[in-house]
Amino acid sequence: MITPNPSLQVVNGKINLPKKELILEIELNGKMKFEQLMNTIYNQFGICHKVLSANVEYVNGRSFGSVQLYINVSSEDYDALEVYLNKNKLLSTTVEYICRKYL
Repeated sequence: MITPNPSLQVVNGKINLPKKELILEIELNGKMKFEQLMNTIYNQFGICHKVLSANVEYVNGRSFGSVQLYINVSSEDYDALEVYLNKNKLLSTTVEYICRKYL
């Protein structure tokens, strides 16, 4: 007997995989503006994010430094974002965010 997985949802024929909470740290190396990166993550990939910390310096209109983002994303969407970051030569690391909930 096959039972459905309650954590999966089907919307318009597309399976929505469970999302993970991640902290994404991106090193800005002057190849992309900070504002452009934030807009791309939201508009192109549809990933809502919260800026946890940002240490960004602007030199001649270029962004240098690092930014930490809190994202709640499926593994498929994260893989697409990771390909984009690598394509634009932006170093990134992720840490899975686990929050204990006390009852």
